[in-house]
Amino acid sequence: MLTKKQISEIKEHLERAQNPLFFFDNDQDGLCSFLLLRRYLERGKGVPVKTFPDLSVDYFRKVKELKTDYIFILDKPVVSKEFWDEIEKVNIPVVWIDHHPIDRKDIPDFVSYYNPLYNKSAESEPVTDLCYQVTQRKEDLWIAVVGCIADHYIPGFYKEFMKKYPDLSVDSKKPFDIFYGSPIGSIGKMMGFGLKDSFTNVINMLKFLIEVKSPYDVLNEDNKNKAIYTRFNEVNEKYQRLMEKALDNSPNKVLFFQYGGVMSLSADLANELSYKFPDKVVVVIYTTGIKANISVRGNKIRDLVLKAIKGLKDATGGGHENAVGAKVMIEDLEKFKKKIESLVEKKK
Repeated sequence: MLTKKQISEIKEHLERAQNPLFFFDNDQDGLCSFLLLRRYLERGKGVPVKTFPDLSVDYFRKVKELKTDYIFILDKPVVSKEFWDEIEKVNIPVVWIDHHPIDRKDIPDFVSYYNPLYNKSAESEPVTDLCYQVTQRKEDLWIAVVGCIADHYIPGFYKEFMKKYPDLSVDSKKPFDIFYGSPIGSIGKMMGFGLKDSFTNVINMLKFLIEVKSPYDVLNEDNKNKAIYTRFNEVNEKYQRLMEKALDNSPNKVLFFQYGGVMSLSADLANELSYKFPDKVVVVIYTTGIKANISVRGNKIRDLVLKAIKGLKDATGGGHENAVGAKVMIEDLEKFKKKIESLVEKKK
């Protein structure tokens, strides 16, 4: 958890910000973190960050374009040095809220950094949970739940949510039981697939979610959310086809699934496959251009993935202990597969 002092400091930053810009990771945890702060503050713009693993310098143009006076970075484990260099030139305050393990030596002195991993409690609850600790708006309880369960975490306030919305919840101690088996989980899937749209449509979705009054306004299709439903149905159709193919693979100790195309759904596929095969290591590979984007799920898998990419040209990786993302060159993909299989075998 955040400390009382950290919560107070974040609130002070928010109050000082007259035209804040929120950079958030391109998933439900990042999105819901932004929504909680934006709905609390009632001002500011949000930009989903699609680059992995870092917030690249390309996004700096948004700082100038939107004439921001404060920057908030949510749920991004890495920020490029080039981005920091540009921010230092314009002398804009930066607040970075995260829950990933990082090398804190890389954090510039001008950044206010908040991560409960480095508190005495050493917890790593989703950034959505951290933002809800700051805002505490009961009308946004459902948004906080969406971001947490999508990040495979059941927050302490889930019981409160079940009492308030018994028809939207299921009683379980497994986050993905809720995500894949309840109406509030359906909202999470809609948000995730909605982020995989054009920039214009994503911004329209953000505007809708900033103003929406209740989860029922999302679940009940009408003219206001028709575009979100249309996109969800388009993406879900592709997703279900890929899931069927992935399930045709006979899962040994490592379940590999590789695909291509114009849309990456690797993290979504990896999450559901790991839910269906909790005792397996799941490796979902999306090939595009000269690189492969890889999502890996498994018990204490991060160190094995980092070992598997070590020595591979331009390979990057990182994430949580049981959920990791990586990028490798296509030419090194077979090397990566063999290394991860070998490492998993030795671990067993």
